[in-house]
Amino acid sequence: MLDFLKNTIASVVKLKKSDKISKELLEEMLLEADVSYEIVEEVLYYLPPSENVKKEDLKRILSAYFIYDKKEEKKVKPFVELILGVNGAGKTTTIAKLAKLYKDKNLSVLLGACDTFRAGAIKQLQLWSEKLKIDIVANENSKDPSAIAYDSITKALSKGYDRVLLDSAGRLQNQKNLNAELEKIVRISNKALENAPHRKILILDGTQGTSAINQAKVFNEIVSLDAVIITKLDGTAKGGSLFSIARELELPILYIGVGEKEGDLLEFNPDTYIDSLLTGIFDNE
Repeated sequence: MLDFLKNTIASVVKLKKSDKISKELLEEMLLEADVSYEIVEEVLYYLPPSENVKKEDLKRILSAYFIYDKKEEKKVKPFVELILGVNGAGKTTTIAKLAKLYKDKNLSVLLGACDTFRAGAIKQLQLWSEKLKIDIVANENSKDPSAIAYDSITKALSKGYDRVLLDSAGRLQNQKNLNAELEKIVRISNKALENAPHRKILILDGTQGTSAINQAKVFNEIVSLDAVIITKLDGTAKGGSLFSIARELELPILYIGVGEKEGDLLEFNPDTYIDSLLTGIFDNE
C-alpha cells in the first residue's frame, strides 16, 4: 500500500547517495513529499538534538498529527451520508467508490442525486448507478436538492436500504447560496429521518495543499463536518499533504483515493501511511 509515497522519498535518498539521515536531508525529503514547510519545521524542532535522525523518533512525532477524535458510526438503518466537495475534487467518483465498497460488504445502497446545479452531475451519477447496479433517486427536472434528499431517505426507509449516499453541489464561488442550500439539505434530511445525515464527509483533492484546507474550513463552518476522504493520491501525488489536512482540520481521514476505478479507494490507516513514508526514508538500499 502507498508504494508511490515510499518510492518518491526513496528517489531523493538515492540521489543524495547517503546511508545516514541527517536533519538537513530529512528536511529536503519531507518537502519533496509535499509535507508543508511549517510542519517540516515542527518535526525538526521536536526531534532529539542529535546529528542523525532515528526512525522511531520520527515515527513518534509524525504519528501525533493523526491523533483526533473518531466518532463511532451510529447503528441506524438507513445510515445517511452527505458527501460534499468542490467541483473537480472527485466527489461523484468517490461516491461511486463508496457505494461499491458498501455493496461489497453486502450492504444495500441508495444514491441520492442532490447536485442539481452542475450540468451533467445527475447523469454522471446515473451512469455509475447503472454500472454498479445500485439504485438511485434522481430528478433532472427538479432544482431543489433538499427535495431529492428527502425522497432518497424516505425511499430508503420504506425499502429497507442499509446506506444512503447523498451527492451535493460544491460551488464555493457563491458561498451564500451554497450555505443556504446545504443547511436546507441537512434540515430536510433530519425531517425525513431524525439525526440524518448521520455523517457529513468532505472530499478533498490531495494535490491542492492549502487550497484544499481553506475549502474544508468553509464547508466545516456551514455543516460541521464529521470526516474527510482524500482523492488523487496516486502516482502523480506525493502524499505529504495529509499531515497538513489532519493538523488543520482535526477530522478523521476515512479513505484515500488512488485512482479512477471504482475499486481505487483504500481505508486510511495512519500507521500504514507513516510506515510507507519511513520505509522510503530509511530503507533505501
